[in-house]
Amino acid sequence: MSLLDKCRDWDVVNKVRAAGLYPYFRPIITGQHRWVVLANGKKVLMMGSNSYMGLTDDPRVIEAATKALKKYGTGCAGSRFLNGTLSIHEELEEELADFVGKESALLYSTGFMVNQGVISTIVLNGEYVITDKLDHASIIDGALLSRGKMCRYSHNDMDHLERVLARISKEKGKLIVVDGVFSMDGDIAKLPQIVELCEKYDSALMVDDAHALGVLGPIGNGTSAHFDVTDRVDMIMATFSKSLASIGGFVAAEKSVIDYLQHNSRAVIFSASPPPASVASVQKSLEIIKSEPWRRERLWEITHLMQKEISMMGYDIGLTETPIIPIIVGDMEKVLKMNIMLEDEGVFVNPIVPPAVQLNQSLIRLSFMATHTDEDMNFALDKLSKVGKKLGIIN
Repeated sequence: MSLLDKCRDWDVVNKVRAAGLYPYFRPIITGQHRWVVLANGKKVLMMGSNSYMGLTDDPRVIEAATKALKKYGTGCAGSRFLNGTLSIHEELEEELADFVGKESALLYSTGFMVNQGVISTIVLNGEYVITDKLDHASIIDGALLSRGKMCRYSHNDMDHLERVLARISKEKGKLIVVDGVFSMDGDIAKLPQIVELCEKYDSALMVDDAHALGVLGPIGNGTSAHFDVTDRVDMIMATFSKSLASIGGFVAAEKSVIDYLQHNSRAVIFSASPPPASVASVQKSLEIIKSEPWRRERLWEITHLMQKEISMMGYDIGLTETPIIPIIVGDMEKVLKMNIMLEDEGVFVNPIVPPAVQLNQSLIRLSFMATHTDEDMNFALDKLSKVGKKLGIIN
């Protein structure tokens, strides 16, 4: 039997394509604007982007990237550890550490690599990494790559988390890793309670702020700031591919932790450093987020409006508390049909099916940008009502 036979025999995608319901890898021929144009020429309202602050097409961000491109070139041709550290890498690290209230920070080339690189480096043989069952895949992969043992607790269930912690010897090293904002359901981690449990059971704590940076906190500085527990959280990570309008990621912590990661994290030492244009984009985006609080305020205005209106239509939006709004349908085929019908009506959304969610929990995931207008929202609501009624999801 050939190693590749499993690939040749795997026909799940072909069946979905044959039914005309395949929803992924849809090419877009414009940037991540409020409205985008698909490769077939159709213009659609973007309701599936993670560009929460609406900065991916901001002229100031583009100008900053262009200047860095002209000054430094297209790449660094090496890792941060050797020849690939530029002055702007260190500048950005200082700015990010200050923004999230930590002593030091370290850049990685992708957000996924942050979780893989940090968790696998910090958690060693005989130690434990403890995760929420709805944590992002990068957290799970980082835990599996570590030499420690992974334990999982039921989503946002603090009683279950305490039972997990109580079973582990106090002498054993422990790290809890949790999403600040959960990327599919849009709810927020119970960080104050998690902090209390970490202190009670002597566990370190790492918060993934991929979907919280720019969105939560007094100045957009994340979940820990939102709950005023920054000093009690050991490590904060976030990606650049959402509010910060670029690609890459970082972790922030006390200087000794960052020094350790710089010299032990394989994802830093053996990977090319973030390209200068991306770094400059993040710097400018961070500057804009700090100087233009109206973006965060507008995003929350949109969020509260859409949560109310979509729920009033009769849709199940779960326990969302953020600009991520799941429309929980359940049936996978119906979700795929809803996605196609909304696209035909001019709205781009993200269909989420197993294994990204549990069986019978398939959903349409909506997310918003600060730059969306009232007219955009009314257009989306009209189409959601029309399609939902056609499919019998709402009355």
